[in-house]
Amino acid sequence: MSTELPESAVPPPTGAGESAPAPTRRTFIATSTAVGGAVVASGVIGGSLLAAPQEVVAAEAPPSGHVSLTVNGTRRTVTVDNRTSLLDLLREHLGLTGSKKGCNAGACGACTVLVDGRRVNACLTLAVRLEGAEVTTVEGLAEGDRLHPLQQAFIDQDAFQCGYCTPGQIVSGVGCIKEGHTGSPEEIREWMSGNICRCGCYVKIVRAVEQTAARK
Repeated sequence: MSTELPESAVPPPTGAGESAPAPTRRTFIATSTAVGGAVVASGVIGGSLLAAPQEVVAAEAPPSGHVSLTVNGTRRTVTVDNRTSLLDLLREHLGLTGSKKGCNAGACGACTVLVDGRRVNACLTLAVRLEGAEVTTVEGLAEGDRLHPLQQAFIDQDAFQCGYCTPGQIVSGVGCIKEGHTGSPEEIREWMSGNICRCGCYVKIVRAVEQTAARK
């Protein structure tokens, strides 16, 4: 593309006694940008604009804290970033990957665990706030090789398909039974509504919870 300007756009030459024309807005912006870039570049090269070493270290090290909690019967003490969720603590720090990261927004229930016997979404729970808590994940339900009754009921009722939501469904079902919300299929569906099954196995999930509740 040609960069030549039409004759009408080229300013006429100035004589020796004539003053230079005032800079246009475009010329001013281009000049300011060039000068500013040169100043920033020289500052970076010379180190005058770099943060002090202690400031860099502070920026790179997010606030962290110690937390001691019991997970599946074992006392654990870890140091984590204060922003770490219980889900990430379980999966990334403790290697307990049974709890799944689905939506990571508390909407699907795939990460459901029990904290002090209550159902919680692990993705929405800050780990550092659980000092002294008792956490139960799907890995902690079985007793050795003996499955939890609800785990066995899921097998008996064929209550899963892809299996991704199954750990959260089972843990939530255990909580639902402990809470006594198993009086009818409708009640079970209501109190299990926070757990989504994209494969649509809801009927069989309800049957598995009913089977376990009846044998309690």
